Amino acid sequence: TVATPTVAHRAAVERAASRKRHVLVEKPMATTLEEAESMRAAAARAGVSLQVGHVERFNPALIAARPHVSRPKFIEAHRLALFQPRSLDIDVVFDLMIHDIDIVLNCVGTVPDSISAVGVAVLSENEDIANARLEFADGCVANLTASRVSQERLRRIRFFQSDTYLSVDLFAREADLLRVDAARLRESRSDPVAAAAAIRRGKVEVGEGEPLALELAAFLRSLRGEGAGAAPAEAGRDALRVAERVQAEMKQRTRRWTTRPSVVS
Repeated sequence: TVATPTVAHRAAVERAASRKRHVLVEKPMATTLEEAESMRAAAARAGVSLQVGHVERFNPALIAARPHVSRPKFIEAHRLALFQPRSLDIDVVFDLMIHDIDIVLNCVGTVPDSISAVGVAVLSENEDIANARLEFADGCVANLTASRVSQERLRRIRFFQSDTYLSVDLFAREADLLRVDAARLRESRSDPVAAAAAIRRGKVEVGEGEPLALELAAFLRSLRGEGAGAAPAEAGRDALRVAERVQAEMKQRTRRWTTRPSVVS
C-alpha cells in the first residue's frame, strides 16, 4: 500500500512495480495525468496489479445503495469538512471532491462531455471550496460541491432517476429510497390519499464494516483471483482526468474575475 503524500506516489509506485509488487495507492492516484499514465504503464510492464484507494466505493451505505442506481438523470453531491492544516499542498478538488467524482463516474459509466466549475481559496493558497457541474452524453447532470472550511461535516450524495429518488448519507452510513408507481400516480391525481399511496418510502438495509478494511480485503481477494478489487488504475486515471478538467475550469473562471475591468464612477 502506498499512502505517502500525493507528490511521492509516482516514485513509490514505480519502485514497487519494478520489484514485482502489486500496489494499492491512495487517492488521488497522482498529481498529474501524465504521472498517472506513467504509473499505469510501469505496472503493465511489470505484470503487476495497480489499484487506487477510492475508499468511498467501500462505504457500506454506498454498497447497499448501488444496486438501486440505474441510469440516473441528476446526481447531487455535497462533501463538507472542517478545516484541517493538512493536505494543503493540493486543492479541495484533489483532496475531497475526487471521492464524489469517482462515485459519479462509476455510477454513470463514462466520463462527462462538458464541465463547468468555480472555486475559491479561503484559508490556504489553493481552492478550499469548489462547485462543479458535469454533463454526460446520455443527458445525466451531476452537481458536486466540496468544502474543507465548513462548520459541519457532511458527505451526502443523491440520485434522481425515473420513478426513483435515492439519498445516501456516507457519513452516517444510511440510505433512503423513494419509489413512485407512475401509472398509479397518474390515475390518482384527483385523489390525494391514493396519490400518496403511489409513493413508497423506505430505508435501504445497510451492512456493517469499515470501508478501509473492506477495501484492503477486496484488494487481497482480487490478487487471488477471487473477485473485483479496489478501483482499477483506469478508474483512478479517469477520476484524475476529470479533476484536472475541474481545476482548469476553476482557474479560467478565476482569471475572468481578476481581469474584469474596474468600474469608474
